[in-house]
Amino acid sequence: MHHKPLILVNKSTPLAVELFSTLGETIPLESSEFTREAIRGADIIIVRSETHVGPDLLEGSRVRFVGTVTIGTDHVDLEYLKSKGIRFANAPGSNANSVKEYIVAALLIWSERTGLPLQGKKIGIVGVGNVGKKVADAATALGMIPLLNDPPRARAEGDGKFLSLDGLMESDIVTLHVPLTETGPDGTYHLFNSKRIACMKPGSVLINTARGGVVDSEALKQALASSHLSTAIVDVWEDEPFFDPQLLDLVLIGTPHIAGYSMDGKLNAVKAVYDQVCNYLNIPVPVDSTGTDRRDPVRIPIPRDVRDTWTIVSLAVQKAYDIAQDDCSLRSIKSLAREIRGRSFASLRSNYRSRWEFPHYVIESGREQETARRILQMLGFRTNPS
Repeated sequence: MHHKPLILVNKSTPLAVELFSTLGETIPLESSEFTREAIRGADIIIVRSETHVGPDLLEGSRVRFVGTVTIGTDHVDLEYLKSKGIRFANAPGSNANSVKEYIVAALLIWSERTGLPLQGKKIGIVGVGNVGKKVADAATALGMIPLLNDPPRARAEGDGKFLSLDGLMESDIVTLHVPLTETGPDGTYHLFNSKRIACMKPGSVLINTARGGVVDSEALKQALASSHLSTAIVDVWEDEPFFDPQLLDLVLIGTPHIAGYSMDGKLNAVKAVYDQVCNYLNIPVPVDSTGTDRRDPVRIPIPRDVRDTWTIVSLAVQKAYDIAQDDCSLRSIKSLAREIRGRSFASLRSNYRSRWEFPHYVIESGREQETARRILQMLGFRTNPS
């Protein structure tokens, strides 16, 4: 490419303008502003999952590179890009830790509100990739028993640690970490339909932070209304941004597709895609320029009179990430008219607060709180005996 490229970036992506401006003229756009007309003269576009990329958007444009600052690619027509010779990049693993921390926060809220301990509970993890592996480690730190399901890995590794989906149905909690795919031997569209949900242990819990379409919403509503499932935790919704307010009424925690939206996750993603654009343009990749390590750590002092291990763990996690705040924000818009509700959902995502991950926090605790301190270390917090 002999001219300076014109690069369109998603406006909600931190540091995108600063980074990509080093490579060419860079214009920030809202997700809704990525239209055929707007992108026609662009060479490179950097999008999020709200922008559907395929012939409807790209036909007649000069776009030669599409980047998405997401793990998932179900919003991108990869076959079309390949047929047109358009390069593609996503950011696998970039927000894995963010999603793990969301699951930890959700599990602790569930335990607190139900009065049921997490220790000894079986948690079925469907999809043991970048996210699922971290969730399994965190669950172990919380004293839970992870049961793993990942057919592609099971075939590739022949490892007896992977169970069939049926083998996960004895779990007290099932959490989903798979891409949304409609074809092939491991298609995940409506993987949890009425038949599958009926196989789950009565009174168990379903968590979905993968993609809305992995779960049949109507089947989930019926299972919750009939109390076959005791509750659910839902971050992703079918037909986003038009989430189902009736389903929200039935779940313990409902959030606006922000499980992976930590500031660290966003910065990791934009840097991963930026590096791949540098390679495409044959430009040396600069040394890390995201600056996350330069943020001063936040101290969380644990009161000396708090001795219960799980109270301390919950207190620390809530100080770092108050998941109830995200649940409240979604519930605050559930009664709006459909179109306004959809716009408000999108706005909650694009204007999401700066949430930093556990390693940015230092737990200050006493020696008598040693067990909690070890658990918090395993979850990613830094610790200092006070």
